[in-house]
Amino acid sequence: MIDIETKKNITSNWFVYLQNQISEQFEYLEKKISSQKPKKFRRRIWSKKNKEEGGGTSLLLENGNIFDKVGINISKVSGTFDSPFKNKILGAEKDGKYWASGISIVAHMKNPKIPAIHFNTRYIVTSKEWFGGGIDLTPCLNDKKESIFFHSKLRNICRNNKKNYKKYKKWCDDYFYLPHRQELRGIGGIFFDYETKNWEGNFKFVRDLGHGFTELASEIILRKSKIKWNTKDKDKQLIKRGRYVEFNLLYDRGTKFGLNSGGNVQSILMSLPPKAKWK
Repeated sequence: MIDIETKKNITSNWFVYLQNQISEQFEYLEKKISSQKPKKFRRRIWSKKNKEEGGGTSLLLENGNIFDKVGINISKVSGTFDSPFKNKILGAEKDGKYWASGISIVAHMKNPKIPAIHFNTRYIVTSKEWFGGGIDLTPCLNDKKESIFFHSKLRNICRNNKKNYKKYKKWCDDYFYLPHRQELRGIGGIFFDYETKNWEGNFKFVRDLGHGFTELASEIILRKSKIKWNTKDKDKQLIKRGRYVEFNLLYDRGTKFGLNSGGNVQSILMSLPPKAKWK
C-alpha cells in the first residue's frame, strides 16, 4: 500500500518530468521545420500568496515558427476552498481542504491548417483522491483523415489501459460544448475525471497519455508544417479562436479551479490565444 504523501511526490515529480520532455520536443520542432532562428520557452516560477501552499512553473513560447503561442504549466498547490465552491469538489464538502498537482498545455498554431491542441492531467486529494484530465483538438478547417488518426491513437491508449474509450469520448464531446452557440468547440478527444480506484493503474494511464500527447502533437505538426495557407484560412482560425476564448472563460473547469484555489492568474489565462476574432 502506497501512502498518500508518497503518491503526491510521485505524481508531482512526473508532471515536472513531462513538462521538461514536452518543452524539449516542441523546441526541437521549432528548430526542425524552419531555417529561421527558433524561439525558446520563457520560464516563470510563481507561488501562492501563502508560499507554504505551493505554486508552479509556467513555460511560454510566443510568435515561433510553428506556435503563435504555447503554454506548458505545472502546479503543486494546497489550501482550503471557500464556500460555496468547496461543495462542488469531491471530498471537500466538509472542511474545504485540498492538495492538487497537474500539468496543462494549450498550443495555438501559426499555420491555420494545424489544429489547436489541448492536454491536461491532474491528481487531486481532498478527503478523497482521484485523477482527471484529457486531450482534445480544435481545428478551424476540417480534416477527416486527421480526425480518424487522432481518435484511433486515443482509442488504443484507452484499450491498453482497460479504459472505456467510448465513455471518455462522449464525456469530452459533452464537456467541450458551447450551449450558447449550440456547437462543439472542436472535434473532441477524451475527457475523464474522478478516477478514484486503482491508483497504480490510473497513474500508468496518466503517464501513457502524457507520452501519447507528445507523439500525437509531433505527428500532427510535422504532417502539416509545410502546407501553405492564406489570409482567408487565418481569418477562419481567428474566428474559431473566439469560440475557444468563450469556452475557457465561461465553462472550463480548470480555469474555475485555478481561480478558486488561489492560482496564478497569468498562468491560468495562458491558455487564451494571442489573437482572436468575433463576427
